[in-house]
Amino acid sequence: MSETDRTALARSLRDAVRGEVEFDATARALTTMDASNYRRVPLGVVAPRDADDVAAALAVCREHGVPVVPRGGGTSIAGQATGTGVVLDLTRHLRSIVALDAETRTAVVQPGVVLDDLRAAAAPHGLTFGPDPSTHSRCTLGGMIGNNSCGSHSVAWGTTADNIGELSVVRYGGGPAHRIGRGWGPGAPAGLRELVDANLALLRTGFPDLPRRISGYALDALLPEHTSGPAREHAPGDGTGHAPGRPAERGPDLARAFCGSEGTLGVVTEATVRLVATPRHRALAVLGLPDESAAADAAYGLLAHQPLTVEGMAADLVREPAGLPRGGAWLFVETGGDTPAEARAHAERVLRAADALDGAVVTDPAEQRALWRIREDAAGTATRMPDGSEAWPGWEDCAVPPVRLGPYLREFRALLTEHGLRGAPYGHFGDGCIHVRIDFDLLTPPGVARFRRFSEDLATLVVAHGGSLSGEHGDGQARAELLPRMYGDELVALFGRFKDLWDPHGGMNPGMLARPARLDENLRFDVLPRRPVDVAFGYPHDGGDFTAAVRRCVGVAKCRTTEAAGADVMCPSFRATGEEAHSTRGRARLLHEMLAGEVITDGWRSEEVRDALDLCLSCKGCRSDCPVGVDMATYKAEFLHHHYEGRRRPAAHYALGRLPRWLRIAAPLARPLNALARIRPLAALARRVAGIAPERGIPPLATETFRHWFAREREGGRESGAPAVRPEAAVRPGSAAPHGSAVPPAASVRPAAVTPPGPSRPPASSVPPVLLWPDTFTDHLSPQVGQAAVRVLEAAGRKVTLPATGVCCGLTYVSTGQLDQARAVLRRTLDRMAPDLGLPLVVLEPSCAAALRADLPELLPDDPRAAQLAASVRTLAEYLAEYAPDWTPPRLDREVVGQTHCHQHAVLGDAADRALRERMGLNGELSGGCCGLAGNFGFERGHWDVSVACAEDRLLPAVRAAGPGTELLADGYSCRTQLAQLGGHRARHLAELLAEGLEGE
Repeated sequence: MSETDRTALARSLRDAVRGEVEFDATARALTTMDASNYRRVPLGVVAPRDADDVAAALAVCREHGVPVVPRGGGTSIAGQATGTGVVLDLTRHLRSIVALDAETRTAVVQPGVVLDDLRAAAAPHGLTFGPDPSTHSRCTLGGMIGNNSCGSHSVAWGTTADNIGELSVVRYGGGPAHRIGRGWGPGAPAGLRELVDANLALLRTGFPDLPRRISGYALDALLPEHTSGPAREHAPGDGTGHAPGRPAERGPDLARAFCGSEGTLGVVTEATVRLVATPRHRALAVLGLPDESAAADAAYGLLAHQPLTVEGMAADLVREPAGLPRGGAWLFVETGGDTPAEARAHAERVLRAADALDGAVVTDPAEQRALWRIREDAAGTATRMPDGSEAWPGWEDCAVPPVRLGPYLREFRALLTEHGLRGAPYGHFGDGCIHVRIDFDLLTPPGVARFRRFSEDLATLVVAHGGSLSGEHGDGQARAELLPRMYGDELVALFGRFKDLWDPHGGMNPGMLARPARLDENLRFDVLPRRPVDVAFGYPHDGGDFTAAVRRCVGVAKCRTTEAAGADVMCPSFRATGEEAHSTRGRARLLHEMLAGEVITDGWRSEEVRDALDLCLSCKGCRSDCPVGVDMATYKAEFLHHHYEGRRRPAAHYALGRLPRWLRIAAPLARPLNALARIRPLAALARRVAGIAPERGIPPLATETFRHWFAREREGGRESGAPAVRPEAAVRPGSAAPHGSAVPPAASVRPAAVTPPGPSRPPASSVPPVLLWPDTFTDHLSPQVGQAAVRVLEAAGRKVTLPATGVCCGLTYVSTGQLDQARAVLRRTLDRMAPDLGLPLVVLEPSCAAALRADLPELLPDDPRAAQLAASVRTLAEYLAEYAPDWTPPRLDREVVGQTHCHQHAVLGDAADRALRERMGLNGELSGGCCGLAGNFGFERGHWDVSVACAEDRLLPAVRAAGPGTELLADGYSCRTQLAQLGGHRARHLAELLAEGLEGE
């Protein structure tokens, strides 16, 4: 389409539609891909506000001869959520649960409703929507209808098609919505009944009978003898977890036939769905078996016990099988009951019935969630082989009759070996459906040719076992070309006639199902550069290739969830804005298109990429929470480095990005500068010049730095091993610190009187010294944390020393993309640390510890000292656990609330901190998420609203809900500052609590 025609189309859509019409580069780049191997560039994106908008958009597109693809969460794995025309984004506005009737167990929903939102609304009534894909936290009901999605509970509750009552559908060309359900009715396209009547024999014999037949159009649902009804439901007290549902109905079911049509027939604007009763209690039997074939053989035998799930996965998918029974593969079998004892007894019967190597029954909900997370994250973790090489979908979800699954898997493994490929199978063993990602080479012509040969051979194998090419995710572009092998040419031709009756102009998602594109066309890798681009970071997990790092994002969109998922951090900016551009996936898509150069044409200078990355908090949450380990904080730093190369930077990059330099200069002038900062006009001027948000308070400088205090104490003759400081009295959450104020001045911390070391402590000279890192925040802004740490380390019998002056982790330079300066700072650090490189290094500020452990070796990959220093980094809790395991910490016996620092969660881990808190008697869980300040982010002009929204997501509600006397714990300076400035809450570092306890003793 010419640019003139595209402009005219956009204008017509804006005139007709009340929702957003976006034809800019960002909107197009965000929707070029779904979670598949395919990429198609749309003309633009429309976000309709209601069904009338949908109809208006379809009418305009018909007038202009432009195709349309409806899109939900964009997690489709076969390419059906991509298109070359107009993408209808149904997730922004059409998100209402119109009605929920607990009596009839039905709900009326719009297509953009996220599955978990429906489940949450149904839960108070003891109901749920049965199908539950692993993407349940972000997939939409419209997308589930389009793909006929299933999930782990399909052995009990069936597919989406089994749980649909009626659909409202708008066809290409617009007009009023057609209501379809059971029977022909007025919503049926003209000629459809005649088509069915003329082909009854073919429809009766052409479809394999298996629970996970998702491939092709479900035309057998239009047979006069077709039987359908609600899936079986949990029956209280029956001991099995199931009972027959309402009586089945007979006759053609248009809604069921529409399910799985992948947006090729029309657009669903409203759906009536059936809900099922959920067991009051659940138990999980986890069975360990020798290999996946043995697990598959065992799975079929367990179906007689009527479980809720029978899920399987092999050992080559599980990197750390912690908590799993002994075995080379596992079955997860969930059971239900009215009481915990009933559910457990049901699970124990399953365990006894299975011929397993090992097994366990898990009833604790938290333990069950942890085990299920291993299974749910497999869609992402399977994209990397154990050696780090890439693996891709394409043959992600074939299904065979469950009784044939064992033999099929053995032949499937043999076929992989024959083609020189590898994959890690997992999936819905109880339904005969296997997920697997395979290490296809989709970057070179020989690799793509092998992909095609394997696809053809695997299709033949699946059909030989009586299976379906797709058992869950649909055919899309990945498999539709091979449907004749499964159904034969005559039935596939009938598919084309069926589509034409619904969509005679061929405008609905062309290239899918009927008259499909070839499976090796439109591959999303074709447009990427073949040679590594010049970058600053080493990208050791991606072979030094930034393009390979960006390819990590496969689109499963775990970053798009807004649910509070335990300690997870990712993705705070999406949770605050709800916009795809501010999700990890969205940013990865923009970087992909930047590298491709087709939609985003100005490379590293791209303003679209810059604007999307601007709200990235660099929390590194995606590094750990993303199933494939996308590290957007690193990608952002890389982009900013190139984007501003040779150009003027934002003021905040100079002010906050070079903070260590300014604080060293300001240290001797701390008192007068603090006084000037309290003069409002001067403070406002300083914020404006420095690019700081006007809503932010300026934190006071310490009137004595930690380094100066440490030297003064030594020069004053303090005995090695003596206590360092009496910590300030505890200030509880909600205590006095006015709203919007900064953290109370560090200078108010009062040094304690020096007392000799306790007799039970060995002399400090008899044990190796420990280096205590004087990070910028501890040194200049919160020296009381460093003083407390000295007290604790010396109480543990350690001699504390500080590194030479001039060392820095480079954090602020990295986060603002000043990578040349960051490398210079880090090289200087390595030079000055050279005499002490063999010593353990305790770093109190989690972000600085993460920078030294992760950014340092990735910025200086060729300097062996970088890896040596990174390996020496310890948090205070890690050091005490490793080097002073016999030391007994003080017992405080308090409730705590607060937040695990996002960098600690993502890079360092908090197992040692949890164990130490438990030994101290500090009870309570710290929240996940991000505080929203995140170093320089929350201080920068324009970030205030998002910063506050991030804090309000989990941290501030947890603090407000805390009872009297609860201790507020936050190891990060940013977290403590955010809590003080947004709510007047005084939080403390774990070192301060330890020191207080020692003082009490």
